[in-house]
Amino acid sequence: TVVNDNKNDEGIKVENYIDHTFLKPGTTTADVKKICQEAKDYKFAAVCIPPSFVAEAKDFLKGSSVKIATVIGFPLGYSSTQSKVFEASDAVKAGADEIDMAISIGLLKEGRYTEVKDEIAQIKKACQGKILKVIVETCYLTEAEIKIVTQLVD
Repeated sequence: TVVNDNKNDEGIKVENYIDHTFLKPGTTTADVKKICQEAKDYKFAAVCIPPSFVAEAKDFLKGSSVKIATVIGFPLGYSSTQSKVFEASDAVKAGADEIDMAISIGLLKEGRYTEVKDEIAQIKKACQGKILKVIVETCYLTEAEIKIVTQLVD
């Protein structure tokens, strides 16, 4: 528990805001099981894992309040919109509570803003009411592009 001097914020439980993440290329079932157990032990908000492990994580987390987050079009948004929509839908069916999608950096850089916004909307629909977080890799964007993409994400 974190306690600070602000009377309104006393007793904030930081762990309730942590997504315990394991997205290495060589992620194994044992890795996923381990972070699921750690998330339960420390009462983290969620685990964020590769989509191929969502169903297994659902079993590992059964009976806990830990949510399952997964990534779509990760890490740089190269996948087609259709692929991302399928990935999101498939992840939700497997038990994902949250979807973290990577925008198409190339489309944004080309100024194809309507397509970026439409892709986000299509993926949001595929999430069937689950939380959608949009990953914006700002290190690849100019300041102007960062301003634009924040307006596209609504």
